[in-house]
Amino acid sequence: MFTRYPFVRSLWGLLCALALIAGCARDIPVYTPPDQRPVQASQLPWPANQFLTLAYHDIEDSDPDQTFVAVRTDHFVQQMAWLRENGYQPVSVDQILAARQGGKPLPAKAILLTFDDGFSSFYTRAFPILKAYGWPSVLAPEGAWIDTPANQKEDFGGVPIKRDRMLTWSQIREMSQSGLVEIGAHTDALHHGMLANPQGNMEPAATIRSYNPETHQYETEAAFKARLAHDIEQITQKVRRVTGRAPRVWIWPYGEASGTALTIIGAHGYSMAFTLDDGANTLDRLMSSPRLLITPDPPIQDFASAVARRADSPVIRVAHVDLDQVYDPDPAQTERNLGKLVQRISDMQITTVFLQAFADPAGDGLVKSVYFPTHVLPMRADLFNRAAWQLRTRAHVEIYAWMPVLSFDLDAKLARVTRWVPATGKATVDPRQYRRLSPFDPNARKQIIQLYEDLARSAIFDGILYHDDATLSDFEDAGPQALAAYRAAGLPGTIEALRSDPATLQRWTRFKSRTLIDFTNTLTQHVRAIRGPRIKTARNIFAMPILNPKSEAWFAQNLDDFLANYDWTAPMAMPLMENVPAREADAWLDHLVDTVATRPGALKKTVFELQSRDWRAQPGKIDTGHIDSALLAHWMERLQLRGAGSFGYYPDDFAQNQPRLEIIRPAISTAWYPFK
Repeated sequence: MFTRYPFVRSLWGLLCALALIAGCARDIPVYTPPDQRPVQASQLPWPANQFLTLAYHDIEDSDPDQTFVAVRTDHFVQQMAWLRENGYQPVSVDQILAARQGGKPLPAKAILLTFDDGFSSFYTRAFPILKAYGWPSVLAPEGAWIDTPANQKEDFGGVPIKRDRMLTWSQIREMSQSGLVEIGAHTDALHHGMLANPQGNMEPAATIRSYNPETHQYETEAAFKARLAHDIEQITQKVRRVTGRAPRVWIWPYGEASGTALTIIGAHGYSMAFTLDDGANTLDRLMSSPRLLITPDPPIQDFASAVARRADSPVIRVAHVDLDQVYDPDPAQTERNLGKLVQRISDMQITTVFLQAFADPAGDGLVKSVYFPTHVLPMRADLFNRAAWQLRTRAHVEIYAWMPVLSFDLDAKLARVTRWVPATGKATVDPRQYRRLSPFDPNARKQIIQLYEDLARSAIFDGILYHDDATLSDFEDAGPQALAAYRAAGLPGTIEALRSDPATLQRWTRFKSRTLIDFTNTLTQHVRAIRGPRIKTARNIFAMPILNPKSEAWFAQNLDDFLANYDWTAPMAMPLMENVPAREADAWLDHLVDTVATRPGALKKTVFELQSRDWRAQPGKIDTGHIDSALLAHWMERLQLRGAGSFGYYPDDFAQNQPRLEIIRPAISTAWYPFK
């Protein structure tokens, strides 16, 4: 995988060695003065117009059943008292919308209380307490559950329950008339799972395109939209009939959002939509608002800690996984491989998996097939959906779909990135680098966008990792469409003229860097339109453009661009790949972290990817094999000592337990090792 650009890598090895010899990085941990150390969110002033949303479900007097995410009544009373005594101020939807429109700002420590599903305990237990406080709240019932006749049992996600466990429309009307309870929507009849892939996963009906095992076909986009539109219309009408006003708050079942549904929801007048992501809310993201899920019936100490913490800067720990290692022509063996991977990731206790969505069995970086349904490329196996869901729900990690940006083996008529050769004056595809489609070819861009849209429709995931193939050297792109783009931007129309003086070369370099950034941003927009605005982004960057900014000309990658445009910048912190002598690897890593740290706040947006394999060729071998797990763990500890909290490694070899779990977990896990 990360094996391209040999002609610059050898040069970089020399430059790095000279820099290290000169003492550019000291082999000691960084000392941070106390006044410069990170401060937890709970110790900072409450930001203007920020509010924290709490997500409750059922309230029970004893033995709170976690099937219903229940909280014991006395614990609920304690929690409300704690909020009051510590200065938290519950606010209404009206207050939030008014503040967004420039009206009265929200108070400090603003809290929005929400209650999902429509349990009758809200009427009998929670509402009387909130009414005594005079506190507003949001109730979001699922329409079909409230519609169930009194003499029938409810079908609660396949579990039959007594009808009196849920509210009636009469009770909902009464509470809405109190002026304290905003009635939202939790779908009409989509709070359940639907078959989402051939392997049998049941996934949230409001966000996935269902799979038909008889026809072996997925729900069409038109059918999916029609199903959503009908459901949204039904629950909107029911709430309007009962309360006299259209609902304004949408709460996703299971917290899983859909960008497609958001478009329909917005057309029906909804102003706020809530997930179950952690964090505080801001007024500029009301249609993708996080909530703190109150589970599993937390004691007051845990509740207070979670509320006070709000949204500390995230730290992620990553295993970068090849689905090529999971796939086998025998589906049963694929399942065994996947089970082994899921168990390993669960045992590792990390936060995130960068999961390959494309196939590259040859390891040459040119993508000829993918692991999701699409008409743009052949599908090697319908595997990404299955693997992502299993990892999210069994190993409890976030999934970033790892995808190339340009290296797809599509129609030969599409323009490829070509390199100008000074000796011949001709432009050809460089066999030493990724074979990329030209980002200046509108037809190539269109097909790549289609690939990303098909990926977004095929699975539920949390983010996109853009591969390291999005590069252009100081002799690329030399194709006719690229040259036309340069001329349109006011640049010379030949590579020779573009390289003729330093100032022109710099302008050309910046133009290419921005072109790649803009294209990935376009891809992100298309994915978010389908999957939802909560989708995060990460992009791999080579180490050289960070350590030697002038090398942007060789890559069209710029650290400041990355930090400004992606949620996570992912440097390939791979000293051996960069031909750094083993004895100097620590100093090299220190220098890499220190360079990123010169940008204020950059370490909070950077995840360093270490190498767990040594790709340098050896006589008679493709590479030297796995890196010693103890060395990898040492590198991880080194990054932390230098101030880098987020890091990971590539590749994970679950089949051979490499890196070794018992060695790597203490270094990479975010859990309180070994007690959790």
